[in-house]
Amino acid sequence: MLKGITRIGECEWEVPIGYVPDMRVPGRFFLSDELAPSLEEGAVRQLAHVATMPGIVKYSLAMPDIHWGYGFPIGGVAAFDMETGVISPGGVGFDINCGVRLMTTPLTADEIASNKREVIEAVFRAVPTGVGSRSSVTISSGELDRMMVKGAAWAVEHGFGLEADLACCEEQGCMQQADTAAVSGKAKTRGMPQLGTLGSGNHFLEFQVVAEVYDEAAAAAFGVEVGQVCIMIHCGSRGLGHQVCTDHLKVLEQAARRYQIQLPDRQLACAPLTSPEGEAYFKGMACAANYAWANRQMIMHSTRKVMEKMYDIDYEDMPLVYDVAHNVAKREEHMVDGRRRQLCVHRKGATRAFGPDCHDVPERYSGVGQPVIIPGSMGTSSYLLHGTETAMVRTFGSTCHGAGRVLSRTKAKKMMRGQDVRARLLKRGIYVRAHHDSAIAEEAPESYKPSDEVVNVVNAVGISRPVARLEPLGVIKG
Repeated sequence: MLKGITRIGECEWEVPIGYVPDMRVPGRFFLSDELAPSLEEGAVRQLAHVATMPGIVKYSLAMPDIHWGYGFPIGGVAAFDMETGVISPGGVGFDINCGVRLMTTPLTADEIASNKREVIEAVFRAVPTGVGSRSSVTISSGELDRMMVKGAAWAVEHGFGLEADLACCEEQGCMQQADTAAVSGKAKTRGMPQLGTLGSGNHFLEFQVVAEVYDEAAAAAFGVEVGQVCIMIHCGSRGLGHQVCTDHLKVLEQAARRYQIQLPDRQLACAPLTSPEGEAYFKGMACAANYAWANRQMIMHSTRKVMEKMYDIDYEDMPLVYDVAHNVAKREEHMVDGRRRQLCVHRKGATRAFGPDCHDVPERYSGVGQPVIIPGSMGTSSYLLHGTETAMVRTFGSTCHGAGRVLSRTKAKKMMRGQDVRARLLKRGIYVRAHHDSAIAEEAPESYKPSDEVVNVVNAVGISRPVARLEPLGVIKG
């Protein structure tokens, strides 16, 4: 482990005040001995830098998928007091509300084995994928504005899904603080042709089979069982979200100087939550988050339509388990040192993990806790977990969001050839579809930490509990 860091629990480490100058609180991160060799000094330094920001509460936190990012480390969580704290795009990321949704089907792996390639190809044709992919749906600028205000509900109202889907989305698929005046014309122009598209990078649509159930009661509540085919969708707010972040970063860099906020890294550009600049970023970010929920809703609708046609199953028999964001800042109420406080919780490559009976957990899941979805990478396991009361106490109701990279995309492409990765996975029965082999190489399983070990860590510290393990059958890569 890096010099100056103290072990304080089985999988818990502290970055003490003084690791970098001007820290207001300690840093805390969760990591096992098996994952420790992957820890980057730069990511720990970023975690410490976050701890210098005004109004930060308790700790600067990072999950076991921690790695270096823009501003905050990916896997970072920080809560700021609503009166004295700040908001920072570096604590959200460029792909605002990049997130994951999981839907179930009534099919078994055996029932799709004979035409798995055909169904994946059909979904690949139905869901525009890759850099510059354009939607088959044309909307006006006015409709785009309405969608950014209403989120997933806009998609459902326009025939892209079921009313029941909304109850199974974080925030019911809509942040109420959205204000389209905080979104530039350039951002809207970028977003208009991309609704219902998967995008590129680590985004994917994956056919999976439930291989193992760890918690029978939770699995029953979530509607999953061994042998069942599920579909996982991972994507975000596309060019619109990226532009919202870019636009507001420029404003907040100037605002940080105007409000005399001393920062160790300009990538942490921020403004007071109560300032006009801070409020404008939050409203624009909420618009992009709503766009992302509508986007995933439309992708799920397209997938359902393909499955309905190919397997003669009812649309309603493919319910959404949950949709959770992992790049967002949220206004939430949490208990801190025995009293309730209004906070703005930044989760950058981290997932909400609210426990049983918490506000905003769907009623049907209230006795179990919020579903948590942790994807693997093409050839590795994905996991369905549930949130816990421990997470509410220790991490502001947060857990990891995935496996976390250990190889940069550039390095992965130098080390591996996409066609070799594709062939290796096909031997294991996993069919991979992408526009370019380079997209497969950069997202090879070796590029990420082992997903099972990351899940072991969050289970060991009690911030989320495994419900089921899902194994890939076929993958569409962005």
